[in-house]
Amino acid sequence: MTTPKLHTLALTVMLGLGLAPVARADFYEPLPPRPVHVDANGMAWTMAFTGPHAAEVPVAIHLDDDGILHVQYGTAAATPALVLDPAYKPTHASVKVSETDDTVTMSSDRLTATWNKQKATLRVDDANGHPLLTLHPLGAAIGKVSLMHASDDPMYGIGGYDAFEKNTSAGLLRKGRQVAKAGEQGHPGAPFVWSTAGYGVLFASDRNVDFDETLPTGHPDADPHLARLDIAEETIGRPANPSMDFYILVGTPPQLMGELADLSGHAQLFPKWANGFINSQWGIDEKEFRDIVAAYRARHIPIDAFTFDFDWKDWGKDWGEYRWNAAKFPDGPTGKLKADMDALGIHMTGIMKPRVHVDTEEGRYATAHDLWLPGEKASPDYFSHLPVKDIDFDKPEARAWWFNPDLQHSFDTGIVGFWNDEADTTKSNTQFLNMQRATYDGQRAHSKLRVWSINRNFWLGSQRYAYGLWSGDIPTGWASMAGQRERMLSAIDTGVTQWGMDGGGFHGHPSDENYARWIEFAAFVPIFRVHGDDNEKRQPWRYGPVAEAAAAKAIRLRYSLLPYIYAYQHRASTQGLGLVQPLAFAWPDDAKLRNDVDAWLFGDWLLVSPVVAQGQTSKQVYLPAGTWTDWSSGKTWQGGQTITVATDAKQWDDIPLFIREGAIIPTQAVMDWTTEHPVTTVDVDVFPSAQATHFDYYDDDGASYDYAQGAYFLQRLATQRAGDTVSFSTAAAEGSYHPALHGYLVRVHGLAAAAVDGPLQYYATPAALEAAGGEGWSTGSDRYGTFTVLKLDAGAARNVTLHAGPAH
Repeated sequence: MTTPKLHTLALTVMLGLGLAPVARADFYEPLPPRPVHVDANGMAWTMAFTGPHAAEVPVAIHLDDDGILHVQYGTAAATPALVLDPAYKPTHASVKVSETDDTVTMSSDRLTATWNKQKATLRVDDANGHPLLTLHPLGAAIGKVSLMHASDDPMYGIGGYDAFEKNTSAGLLRKGRQVAKAGEQGHPGAPFVWSTAGYGVLFASDRNVDFDETLPTGHPDADPHLARLDIAEETIGRPANPSMDFYILVGTPPQLMGELADLSGHAQLFPKWANGFINSQWGIDEKEFRDIVAAYRARHIPIDAFTFDFDWKDWGKDWGEYRWNAAKFPDGPTGKLKADMDALGIHMTGIMKPRVHVDTEEGRYATAHDLWLPGEKASPDYFSHLPVKDIDFDKPEARAWWFNPDLQHSFDTGIVGFWNDEADTTKSNTQFLNMQRATYDGQRAHSKLRVWSINRNFWLGSQRYAYGLWSGDIPTGWASMAGQRERMLSAIDTGVTQWGMDGGGFHGHPSDENYARWIEFAAFVPIFRVHGDDNEKRQPWRYGPVAEAAAAKAIRLRYSLLPYIYAYQHRASTQGLGLVQPLAFAWPDDAKLRNDVDAWLFGDWLLVSPVVAQGQTSKQVYLPAGTWTDWSSGKTWQGGQTITVATDAKQWDDIPLFIREGAIIPTQAVMDWTTEHPVTTVDVDVFPSAQATHFDYYDDDGASYDYAQGAYFLQRLATQRAGDTVSFSTAAAEGSYHPALHGYLVRVHGLAAAAVDGPLQYYATPAALEAAGGEGWSTGSDRYGTFTVLKLDAGAARNVTLHAGPAH
């Protein structure tokens, strides 16, 4: 039975939060103390429960890595949750475990976790001893995790917004009761909650998971500084289960995202072409497609890919879900269209649906092998009007069958990327994940080319299968466009690194100005694409000359930044920190950024705040701490304040874009597609600060998975200002890949050097330096002021020091 002493303790804890006590049956019985087995990484013991939930439950707590604490109640699930990467292995990097009569302490370079044997509480502190969380297993008997945290901790993650959610006033913050689920169109979900206070909790379940944060109430004993977070699987239709598996993560926001990636799986690196511009269209045939591509090339508006809707498929015929429609695309099945598009730098991608026509060869196969969603009745497809049913991708047999010979042939003849649609109509959180998993596994077995996909919802773990999220069939218009900001940033808070939207909106026809501003917005998200409803065209020239000029300018800016973008896409795949970051990731202590959706970091060094209102002549932008430089004008501001910037309401061709002090930004000459010409010289703009900063320049073949076997090129570029001198260094290159890159043209802004240490020849002008055959340096000026330009060979390690004083 529960002892009076313990009951008093538990009641005090609950009332201290201003909460009603739970039933006695929910309490554990720690007396007499259970023997605790301590090992090199943590501890294990058995916890006893009384009452209607009486049980002996094994418990284990281990420090898996510097910032990852693993807690298990009960026996491990027979089938691991898909939110966890099957390849995850603890490293126990710097773990230390010690024991006294009263406590077991587990510590690392990032956290200290202390288990109190008598009180049966787990306290988690950061490396500085600051308390983060306290685990009270009061609800463990009924499968609930109860965590105490500071009541003013901002909370993020769990889920985002679907395509049609009108009330997005919560922005990025998550308070009260939230449910983690994959949800409807555009919705991201993850059983993961985290705080900029320095911690996160990942619940290892693919069911819907409740996160219920209860804040202090008016009870006289309430502690206004504490709140309780209860986490549990939804138990509708099944008995309570005390078995739970969860992870407590500790670190800065970037570190939390890295730990989450280690646990749930790292995002796949998309092919290089996927970082360019993608035009998607419903209502098209081969002739129009060829004409559109020719128009892009004639106008020199860069584009790398085109996505077909229903039109590419022989929809409704035997195996028509997987093969070319030869009537609309006569050169598709033969491979001639692919060969012609390869020469023009265009990658073709196509829509895929989870449903199959029942009265076809493939439909009869699905019936014979029980591949359908259970209980689903056949219904007329809205496009073919013939009966269809959905494949159940949670079945391994269905996934193994999906990438069949007809789909393989379509891939071989040009459909090299997949737009997976409409798999968000079931209650399974993993239907969409497993649909793309089927494609990923099938393509990896069939081809060496990288996999690319976009999908209409997200469940954590999907990223392992080359999975991008797009925000669904959104309407056109200014309000819809503005609402994509919180959709993107809240998705990133759940672990999404690859996100995009239907630029211009799907339903309706955007105004010329709305289209232009939408392209500028979309140029600064991970997946840059446009799309519209049936027979809606989203080519820039269809919106008038002013919009076309503004859109083309934004697209070309995106293409100039491709070396910068690709490096951060690589980082997303290796470290879990994506190309786009909410500002709170970098400034977690700035309260003004807790719910800021108006701006975000693009990479580490660019802050973008696109225009999302009609006829706007000025815009207010909050700049975080630091020195910021306007990309276009060169004007500088000190951060920690809101500034007003002018915006052009007539030409629509300006994007509020700011360079962060310490920036190292590589760019290249604009090409009509990402690999039109070998890149032999990369321009590097450097804005040094007193704090040392760096950028990891990265390249590979852009198409295969050879980079995973070491065939890549990575070179760290670093800089720091110290008074009147600036250092710039290039580390020795890593990897076995040899790019076409010969050298860097480095402009160090804010200093016209009088001397440069090292064997570099001086040239009178930057133009003379660029024309010279070897390395050297010069000085000049541009919109950012004076600069020193260095011409350096790529690949070699070297240190260069620039002096502003008299010649040395």
